[in-house]
Amino acid sequence: MKWNIVMPLCLVFLFYSCNKAVDDASAIKKLLEKESATWRSGDVAAHAACWKIEPYSRILVSTTDGNTFDVPPEQMVHPLPNSLGKGGSSINTNYKMSIHGDNAWVSHNEESTAKDGKKSYSYEIRLLEKTDGQWKLVGQSIHLYNPKLK
Repeated sequence: MKWNIVMPLCLVFLFYSCNKAVDDASAIKKLLEKESATWRSGDVAAHAACWKIEPYSRILVSTTDGNTFDVPPEQMVHPLPNSLGKGGSSINTNYKMSIHGDNAWVSHNEESTAKDGKKSYSYEIRLLEKTDGQWKLVGQSIHLYNPKLK
């Protein structure tokens, strides 16, 4: 008799747990796609809404020629003039996620196409936190690479 009660409860819990992870993963992907698109379109307000700058936020970028930039996180919500809105598009692939409660880290590949058709490629690590039920970026590490040298 106990199993008749316990088993359905376990199944409900399992379904809820799996469904929540799928919902979080979908919400995170949607946020990352929005962040990429708004950077290219120049929509400062929508781009800033993707971010939650914290004292521990950090943005690191390494380029194909070996340079590294430590970008002030505040530039994600108050970008320098002419730093975004240059058009083009991007495609994120190969998502890998670790979601634990209100924290997540995500790695993915990005293929960016500039307005002139020139492509660039990067491996990206994104750090996110959920605040008031919404996922926000708090940090990222972007590593540009030349696929011909792989």
